[in-house]
Amino acid sequence: MITAGGPDTARTWEAVVQGRPTTALIPELAGMPVQLACQATAFDGDAVLGRRAAWRLDRCTQMALVAGREAVADAGLDPAGWDGARVGTVLGSALGGIGTWQREYDRLRELGPERISPLTIPMSLPNLIAGQLATDLRACGPSLVTSTACASGTTALGVARDLLRHDSCDVVITGGAESSLVHSVVAAFARAGALSRNAEDPELASRPFDKDRDGFVIAEAAAILVLEHPDHARARGAQVYAYLSGYGASADAGHETRPDPEGAGAQRAVESALRDAELFPIEIDHVNAHGTSTPLNDLAEGRMVRRVIGGHPLVTAAKGVTGHSLGAAGAVEAALTALTLKHQVVPPTAGLRETDPAVDLDVVRGTARKEAVEAALSNSFGFGGQNAALVLTRA
Repeated sequence: MITAGGPDTARTWEAVVQGRPTTALIPELAGMPVQLACQATAFDGDAVLGRRAAWRLDRCTQMALVAGREAVADAGLDPAGWDGARVGTVLGSALGGIGTWQREYDRLRELGPERISPLTIPMSLPNLIAGQLATDLRACGPSLVTSTACASGTTALGVARDLLRHDSCDVVITGGAESSLVHSVVAAFARAGALSRNAEDPELASRPFDKDRDGFVIAEAAAILVLEHPDHARARGAQVYAYLSGYGASADAGHETRPDPEGAGAQRAVESALRDAELFPIEIDHVNAHGTSTPLNDLAEGRMVRRVIGGHPLVTAAKGVTGHSLGAAGAVEAALTALTLKHQVVPPTAGLRETDPAVDLDVVRGTARKEAVEAALSNSFGFGGQNAALVLTRA
């Protein structure tokens, strides 16, 4: 993982377990109606990839490559020795290389068409995030990018799981990446009323399920996971963090930005994931919530979780620390859920001071809780009414 919490998995996990908010005023957003963001300041693509390689890649893709290399190394896999035809790449991203589009549009407007980079299209096309990772890792199997708004990373994991289930691959490198801290995106979300404006106290800007929440904090991140067929993993003695046991998806088929107030579409996705995992709601010990810190989303999700799962699971929302990384968020949260299953620790929801009384759930706050977690649910919901849910179980 690469997040505002840290440039790798260990430091991101530490920040999330400590409940350490990362929201800050970002100088690059000066002049925007909202200047708050969760920026991965410790990540330097030039330093990690080399300046010559990095300048050909959008920052979103740079993050995906570095996170992908970390994931593959952690899995004990060597691209030089694997059968690349049996390795796929499926990544999620809502906006792709939007940073490149913004920069090159500014250049067009100020300097003219002759100054546009000839690499603009390959740097900005969403599919090139997966394409570049596939090239970097010599993965010659199916390669694609899913774009289901803020559910994109979770959708990617579901598609990747299906490739394994249908024996199209032995291994799929999957997850999500997003870097969209640019003027056009921030201004648009601000105009839509989606962003927190709590600039006086940035640490309380992202506060999922809090009674005083007022919007999300935009973030950048990448999270890459290695999904592997169980037989293939056992044959090589792989370290297993968790099993991806269930996946479900649905559409609200309603408003383009507002969630269904009762979470009916989200409920269909969650119930589908539970059926796929062959688990009953009572067997879910932990919910890693979408928890954006917006008034409508948190209330709809809270009602849905209480109705479908019940009040017994420990709930957390990582966006209190990481902010909302749009298409990467579901992948970040799936990775954090896998780490919860491995370490048996449920992180707190940073920024949460007083839980909204309309959210009748056990939302962890203050400090992490050491609890037995055998099965967990990770939710993601996006504009367009696109819902996706994963059930992860302990290895």
